[in-house]
Amino acid sequence: MAENPFFAPSALPYELPPFAEIREEHYLPAFRRGMAEHLAEVEAIAGSAEPPTFDNTIAALERSGRVLDRTATAFFTIASSNSGDGIMEIEKEISPELTRHSDSIRLDRKLWARIKQVTTSDPEEAWLLQKYREDFIRAGADLSETEQARLRELNEELSRLSTEFAQALLKAATEAALVVEDPADLDGFDQARIDSLRQDDGTYALPLLNFTAQPALSQLTNRDVRRRLFELSVGRAPGNFAIAARMAALRAERAALLGFADHASYVVADQTAKTVEAVEEMLGQLVGPAVRNAGREAAELAGQAGFPIEPWDWPYYSEQVRKARYDFDDSAMRPYFELERVYRDGVFFAAGKLYGVTFAERSDLSGYHPDVKVFEVFEEDGSALGLFLLDPYARANKRGGAWMNNLVDQSLLFGLRPVVLNNLNVTKPASGPTLLTYDEVTTAFHEFGHALHGLFSQVRFPRVSGTSVPRDFVEYPSQVNEMWVTWPEVLANYARHHETGEPMPAELVDKLTAAETFNQGFKTVEYLGATLLDWAWHRLAPGQEVADAEAFEAAALERAGIAVPQVRPRYRTNYFAHIFASGYSAGYYSYIWSEVLDAESVEWFKEKGGLRRENGEHFRRELLSRGGSLDPLTAFRNFRGREPSIEPLLKRRGLD
Repeated sequence: MAENPFFAPSALPYELPPFAEIREEHYLPAFRRGMAEHLAEVEAIAGSAEPPTFDNTIAALERSGRVLDRTATAFFTIASSNSGDGIMEIEKEISPELTRHSDSIRLDRKLWARIKQVTTSDPEEAWLLQKYREDFIRAGADLSETEQARLRELNEELSRLSTEFAQALLKAATEAALVVEDPADLDGFDQARIDSLRQDDGTYALPLLNFTAQPALSQLTNRDVRRRLFELSVGRAPGNFAIAARMAALRAERAALLGFADHASYVVADQTAKTVEAVEEMLGQLVGPAVRNAGREAAELAGQAGFPIEPWDWPYYSEQVRKARYDFDDSAMRPYFELERVYRDGVFFAAGKLYGVTFAERSDLSGYHPDVKVFEVFEEDGSALGLFLLDPYARANKRGGAWMNNLVDQSLLFGLRPVVLNNLNVTKPASGPTLLTYDEVTTAFHEFGHALHGLFSQVRFPRVSGTSVPRDFVEYPSQVNEMWVTWPEVLANYARHHETGEPMPAELVDKLTAAETFNQGFKTVEYLGATLLDWAWHRLAPGQEVADAEAFEAAALERAGIAVPQVRPRYRTNYFAHIFASGYSAGYYSYIWSEVLDAESVEWFKEKGGLRRENGEHFRRELLSRGGSLDPLTAFRNFRGREPSIEPLLKRRGLD
C-alpha cells in the first residue's frame, strides 16, 4: 500500500494523475482510505472547541478529502473513457459506498449546526458559505432522524440503479451493433470507413452512438439497412426502461421528503431558472414553431423520396434535399476537416486569437490510453496556465457522446492550476487521416468551450472552480465557442484539404453558411422531444408509479404537443444517459436555456468585431474566470450589459 499512487499528490506537472502507475487493485484501497481520512477530517471540524469561523469550518471542509478526490477523479475518468470488466465491478461496489459517505457528511447534525453559525464579510466567501448552506439543506440536513434514514436508503438505491443503467448502455453499444455480412449493405460509406468496421470473423459491425438518429442514417443508401439500424438504436438496453421508471419514482419520493412537489421542482430551485414555470414558459415558446417547421420539412422530404418518410428516412432524405436546394454535400466537406488540423489551426487558433493562449504538445506526458494527447497551455506572456488532454476516438469500452471533465480543479487555496480533458467519439480509421464531419467539428469546438471554462478559472475554492456552475448555465460558454467554427478567419485557417493543403473552396463555404438554418425544425423537435420526456419523468408526483415506460413516453410526447411521428426524441428513456446515468435529471432543458444566453453573446461578439483580444479578455474576465464564485446571471449581465432575451435564439433557429 505504500506504493499506492493515490496516497500522495502526483509528482507529475500540474499534478496530472499518474495513469501509467495506476492499476485496478489500487482503487478500492485508495477509496476506502480516502473516505476514512475524509470522515476523520470532517469529525475534527464538527467537533472543534473553537468558535466556528469561515477558515476553520468552510475553508477546512474545502481542504479535506484530498486522497478521496484524487482517487474518484481518476477512477470515474477511466470508468467513462476506458472501462473494462474489473472497473465495472469496482464501480458497482464503490458507488453505494460513496453515496453513504456523502450522506454521512451532509447529514451530520454537529457539522450543520457549526456551518449555520459561520459569518463572513468577504463576498467570495459569503457566496461559498451560501452554497454550502444550500447544499446541506437540499441534502436533508434539517430532516428528522427517521426522514434522514429513509433519504439514505433512497440515495443508495438511486446510486446503484444509475450505475446499472450506465453499464447496460455501455454494453448495448456493441451488443446491439448493426452487423452485416455483405459490405455492399454499407453503400454510402467510403472504403476507409467500411474497412474500419470489418471484424475478425469477416462481418462488418457498426456500433451504436448514444442518440436516436445514428449519423450513418444520413449516408446509408439501403433503406432496409437504415430501418434495421434505427430499430437497433431505439430498442437497445430494454431493461433500462424498468430501471428508469424506478429511478423516477424514487426521485419523486425524495423530492417530497425534502419539501418539493416533484423532482423537477427540486432541481430547478438550485438552477438559474429557479421555477418549473419559468422552464415551461420558455419551452412553450418553442414547441409550436418547431413542430410547424418540422411539418413543412417532412412534406418536402416526402416529395424528394416519392413516399411518406419514416424516422429512418429523415436523415438520408434531408441530405438529398440539402444537396438539391443548396447544392451542399456534407461528405464533400470531410476532406477539409482533418482532425489534427481542426484542433491545431482551428480550435487552438481561435483560442489564441481571442485569449492569447498557446498550446504545446507534451509527448513526455501520457493519459490513460495511447489515443490521448496532452498539451500544455500557456498565457500570452509565456507563463504556464494548465494542461489540456484530448481523447478523440470511439472505443467499445468508452461511453457514447462527447464531454469535458476536470482531472485537476484550479484552486488558489491549493495553488493548483487546471488540468482538463475533452472526450469525443470519432470513428478511428483503419489507416490514413481522421476526417471529421461538420457536426464533429462543431462538437470539437463545443467541448473546447467547456475546456476554456475550466482552464480560465481563477477562484480560491475548488467547490466553485471552473464549470462548477448551475446545470442550466454550464453549456452556455461551450455553445458560444461554437460560433468560431464558421468564422471566416478561423475557417480559412483550418479547413484545408488533407492531401493538397488547398483551402476549402469559397462556394463550399457559401453553401455551408446558406444551409445553416436547414432542417432546424427536425433538430429542434428532436431536442424538445427529449427535453419534454425528461420533464415528464421528473414531474411525476410522489407515489405515482409507471408500469409501462414505453406507453408513458408516447403519452408524454402527445400531451406536450411534440409527438411528430417522423421525428423521434434525440434520446428515448432506455438510453437517456444524461438523466438516468449523469447529472442532467430534470435538466436537459439546460441546453436550450443556455442557448438563449449563447445567442445573445454571439450578437455581442459580432457587434464588437468578433475575434478580437479585447473581446476575449472581457468574456474571460467577467464570465469564464469566475467559475461558480458568483451568481451566474450576474456574471452574464456584467458581460452583456443587459438581461437576456429569447429573440436572438428564435432568429438563429429560423423560428422567429
